Amino acid sequence: MTDRLYYRDSLLDSFSATVVDFVPGDRPAVVLDRTAFYPSSGGQLFDTGTLIVADTEVRVCEVAETSDGRILHFLDEAPPPRGVVVRGQINMERRLDHMQQHSGQHVLTAAFIRLYGLETVSFHMGNESCSIDLQTNGLTAEQIAGAEALANQIVFKDLAVEIRFVTREEAEGLGVRKIPAVEHQRLRLIDIHTVDLTACGGTHVTRTGQIGAILLRKAEKVRQGWRVEFVCGKRAVRAARRDFSTLTECAGLVSGPVWEVPQQVRKLQESVKTLRRTNAQIQEELASFHAQQLLAEAAEDSGRKLVTRIFADRDLDYIKLLAQRAVRQGTAICLFAATAGTPALVFAQTAGLPYDMGALMKQVLGELGGRGGGSKDMAQGGPERIESLEQALNQLGSQVRGRRS
Repeated sequence: MTDRLYYRDSLLDSFSATVVDFVPGDRPAVVLDRTAFYPSSGGQLFDTGTLIVADTEVRVCEVAETSDGRILHFLDEAPPPRGVVVRGQINMERRLDHMQQHSGQHVLTAAFIRLYGLETVSFHMGNESCSIDLQTNGLTAEQIAGAEALANQIVFKDLAVEIRFVTREEAEGLGVRKIPAVEHQRLRLIDIHTVDLTACGGTHVTRTGQIGAILLRKAEKVRQGWRVEFVCGKRAVRAARRDFSTLTECAGLVSGPVWEVPQQVRKLQESVKTLRRTNAQIQEELASFHAQQLLAEAAEDSGRKLVTRIFADRDLDYIKLLAQRAVRQGTAICLFAATAGTPALVFAQTAGLPYDMGALMKQVLGELGGRGGGSKDMAQGGPERIESLEQALNQLGSQVRGRRS
């Protein structure tokens, strides 16, 4: 069993150890007799760093724990052999960040319990942000703000954070918030004085002041309750700076102060909705007039009109609307293509005519490539090749004209 040095000292940044085993393969790894490298566990990310063998440094790119309790140090090159003494060096910038996030989670969890009785059921640490899942059917903005405020009050008090080792029986008598289901002879407790006492194997700060600010970013409903995303310490500073820079840029775009950005955005949204409605109405009117023009120009054959067009300045939405208007205004078959943006095809006929637009679409796409389909009276698709698009539509038009019902 590997001696876990980080259990006793989260700030330990270097150590010596002996290689007791190695795992070959595409991702070589070594097992040490003792380590300060933290493996992914309990929602916390793994440490990185280096192993120094003589004058050679080998990068530790990931650390994981196996089901039998071994800690694997994955390396980016061939591992040293068994029996070699190595010097481990922890990436302390990453370690300190993880300490801030994990300790901040304990404080935030305690705040939600103290204020609202909301238990944390899971914790996840990502590279950019962290989250806790709360066991609740509802979570209000006032509760989020309240928990954030209390959590930061605890940070500012700079309370001691201590590591304690006790038996399970002792833990049960101490009022520990969460005791793991797995049987251990001794439990490692993280004690934030007067605030939180829980069993945890992660790395933590020694005083709450080292956590830095705790910033709640968002909350969303998930299957088991509500998920709250947060950042602590340097992450909180980076997030706040990024948010403020974004808001400042937005404020410049709407020519107003930062605090008026939401109001200005709402106004812009209403303007966009109005413009979309106006544009839709104009498109409807334009399509109706355009359809009349196309039908007027088309020759009638056996009581129906065939309209074949390729529109270089129109998109799928417009030619679909145009085809719908045309087949309603007269007895017609429309074979339309649009090449503005993504190439598109729309085939339509007036209800009651004998052709099958879906079958014709599959026929053309069999020649041009692409996907599409539809019903007897309306079909659409996206051709892959448009070099022979005009020829394909002309041939299809000749085929339609050659058929008489």
